[in-house]
Amino acid sequence: MVSLGACGLCPGRALPHCAALEHCLQCWAQGQAKSVPPQLPSWLQPGCAVLQARTRPLLPCLYAGRDVSSWGCWGWWDEGLCAMGERDAGKGLEMRKLVLSGFLASEEIYINQLEALLLPMKPLKATATTSQPVLTLQQIETIFYKIQDIYEIHKEFYDNLCPKVQQWDSNITMGHLFQKLASQLGVYKAFVDNYKIALETAEKCSHSNNQFQKISEVSVAGIMLWALLYKPIDRVTRSTLVLHDLLKHTPSDHPDYPLLQDALRISQNFLSSINEDIDPRRTAVTTPKGETRQLIKDGFLVELSEGSRKLRHVFLFTDVLLCAKLKKTAVGKHQQYDCKWYVPLADLVFPSPEESEHCPQVHVIPDHELEDMKMKISAIKSEVQKEKANKGQSRAIERLKKKMFENEFWLLLNSPAIPFRIHNRNGKSYLFLLSSDYERSEWREAIQKLQKKDLQAFVLSSVELQVLTGSCFKLRTVHNIPVTSNKDDDESPGLYGFLHVIVHSAKGFKQSANLYCTLEVDSFGYFVSKAKTRVFRDTTEPQWNEEFEIELEGSQSLRILCYEKCYDKTKLNKDNNEIVDKIMGKGQIQLDPQAVQTKNWHMDVIEMNGIKVEFSMKFTSRDMSLKRTPSKKQTGVFGVKISVVTKRERSKVPYIVRQCIEEVEKRGIEEVGIYRISGVATDIQALKAVFDANNKDILVMLSDMDINAIAGTLKLYFRELPEPLLTDRLYPAFMEGIALSDPAAKENCMMHLLRSLPDPNLITFLFLLEHLKRVAEKEPINKMSLHNLATVFGPTLLRPSEGESKGHLTLASDIWSHDVMAQVQVLLYYLQHPPISFTELKRNTLYFSTDV
Repeated sequence: MVSLGACGLCPGRALPHCAALEHCLQCWAQGQAKSVPPQLPSWLQPGCAVLQARTRPLLPCLYAGRDVSSWGCWGWWDEGLCAMGERDAGKGLEMRKLVLSGFLASEEIYINQLEALLLPMKPLKATATTSQPVLTLQQIETIFYKIQDIYEIHKEFYDNLCPKVQQWDSNITMGHLFQKLASQLGVYKAFVDNYKIALETAEKCSHSNNQFQKISEVSVAGIMLWALLYKPIDRVTRSTLVLHDLLKHTPSDHPDYPLLQDALRISQNFLSSINEDIDPRRTAVTTPKGETRQLIKDGFLVELSEGSRKLRHVFLFTDVLLCAKLKKTAVGKHQQYDCKWYVPLADLVFPSPEESEHCPQVHVIPDHELEDMKMKISAIKSEVQKEKANKGQSRAIERLKKKMFENEFWLLLNSPAIPFRIHNRNGKSYLFLLSSDYERSEWREAIQKLQKKDLQAFVLSSVELQVLTGSCFKLRTVHNIPVTSNKDDDESPGLYGFLHVIVHSAKGFKQSANLYCTLEVDSFGYFVSKAKTRVFRDTTEPQWNEEFEIELEGSQSLRILCYEKCYDKTKLNKDNNEIVDKIMGKGQIQLDPQAVQTKNWHMDVIEMNGIKVEFSMKFTSRDMSLKRTPSKKQTGVFGVKISVVTKRERSKVPYIVRQCIEEVEKRGIEEVGIYRISGVATDIQALKAVFDANNKDILVMLSDMDINAIAGTLKLYFRELPEPLLTDRLYPAFMEGIALSDPAAKENCMMHLLRSLPDPNLITFLFLLEHLKRVAEKEPINKMSLHNLATVFGPTLLRPSEGESKGHLTLASDIWSHDVMAQVQVLLYYLQHPPISFTELKRNTLYFSTDV
């Protein structure tokens, strides 16, 4: 231990080894101390790898606005640490040394933990021979069995390795140290064999002796005694992993190579022989009573706690559901979970609608805000790709990735809206919000399956809860928050474009029911419902044969859920006041880019709980879907210039636009999600064929058709125009006009641009504009705001044809995100503008004087 007083702030405190200097530097970096310690302690030589590893996070504030020229003997800091930074990445330390430096830093922490574990042992032994012992010598020996031996082994190993890392030479050898460490694993074998008994003895002593209970619950360096007892088990695996890394970065002709191989062989044999599975991928934890508690499922869920959304990591064990939060820890510190609550499965119930208490008010983020955030994320992704393509600075890329993570985290937290409530028999209930009914069903089924076993109610002691929570970090199977910014560069980015899915039929139902399917895909790290078939009534073999077009945004999986429709209005879910339909089966397939990126339909079957659902799918990439292809036949309306159609029809607005809008306003203006929810693709194609053929039965067909199919036909018409309604020629000017800051200048420019449109385009645009405003007036009912409508129609009305956009960007995701936000803003500007009259617009030439 060394005295800590170099910074003049903490003269009475003592910390081991590098921690003292680290603390001084923290004080200085935070502006609390005016100068760096003038002299290095004797135990620390220039270039100390441990100090470098532990204080590297301080560099940004150390360097910010500091004059380092007067540091004198601290010059090694600039030369050593910054060599690993961006300024001199090419001359960075060898990977071998980096592995050793990191391991050495963690080894020092481990030694300190062993010291902390030994700390109460000495006074306990001293009292054991008195008339009032806290513990007997036998109990002390059982609880602290082999800790002293393990400490001495690692202290010797550290003392021998540290100078070699400090005085680094590429030819230096240290394999013999690891070989010796591995040869002493027999001590660990004895410790592991005694581990269960040690915990059991400690718990019994804690219950029977108040003095020992106080000692055991005192936190040492943020870790309680029970957690410290687990550290040696944890360390064995860490050492083995380091041997793997060292071998990877040690040349086969290096003297260390055979020694490290031997050390690894010994370590692996040891791991396979011990009676406790301590592999980091293990799925069970041993309770203090020697029982095995298996981890069944874990994942990140959004909990509604005290009216606020909180991201939790939820762990389902064989007998308990535990809700935890990852603690914020300093860099280099071992991460830990903090238990927020737990419910034994014997006490867990899913409240029926009648029993469910009133659901607390959930603040739902408007759809347009969620769509805005998705566009921002897409735009940032484009910027990251551009920086990488231009070989930009890594700091700029990291800054963009950090912003993207913040936005994706916000989306992950605020998107889920499907309630999942669990209830404790003692009256306490908890509410999660999920984005997918598939996910809710998985959690419910997993819990109910475990509850079929003979479970007993229990209460976890503080010791048991500490051990269980402490094991979560190692046991977890989901390591990262499900956002795309956490993905490695070499991971698949997913599919961008449109997935066409035909849900054909299903069989395997044991009795007749009213059946339908929903389709879910993952987007921005979570799953969302994208389409729904019609209900096929009273059947065991539904034949839907419905086609859907599903937009994919970095998607990797498709889920199909099969439901039985419930028409009993007395069975309402009080969490969301909706009728609860029964999930009959569910299944998921991976969207393999190689398999789906063909022009042909691919037929498949998903099996779920004895039910088989047949479906077909094909994929259209974003770059293909962006193309506006002129129709080869000029007799139809789709893919034909709007001026040609209006001239042929002798009308100011194309017949298809007038009829679709009229039908939507007649019976669809109050439809929830009108224009946003996809219609059945086969119905849309049927309407397209009828309009192209100018069939006399159009009006009859329109009156019988699903309203979402009619809305989809109108969107398809504008999307398939050979050039956008607002024209390729004026597109750059619209982009510049919407970016103007001065309101008067923007008004002048945007109105002048409308005047510049050809008459058929302008009249049709104004006709559509007034219709969309009328739709938005019903927002309280149909949930479609002006912003939602602008998001749907903006890219469709403005996106340039292939010839205009070609060559700007290469990546499909970039093509899609490029200018989309501006396209939405252009349409939103006109939607929010007071009514625009064609006559007034054409007559008022003096105001609109800006040349474009």
